[in-house]
Amino acid sequence: MPINHEHQLNLLKDILNNHQSDCCGSVSECEQVERLIASLKVNGEIDSNILPILEEIHQYSQKGIQSANLNQHIGSHQDQLSQWVDNIEGLS
Repeated sequence: MPINHEHQLNLLKDILNNHQSDCCGSVSECEQVERLIASLKVNGEIDSNILPILEEIHQYSQKGIQSANLNQHIGSHQDQLSQWVDNIEGLS
């Protein structure tokens, strides 16, 4: 059974929170973020104001997948990770 957009947003927030608090992550987490964002972008029930934030997170995850040092990539985005989570919470 597919999860609804609220659950997807919560899962996205959880992954971003973990990246922010742990300063580390995995390529599979970045791939999961990409799948969540792809699904959310085609969902007509989400607030359209969240789309630019999703695009920023999508770029972050793509660069993370391609990064030679994922933990360094995550560490360099600490401020953005916190801001994205706050923004998602405010719009969801």
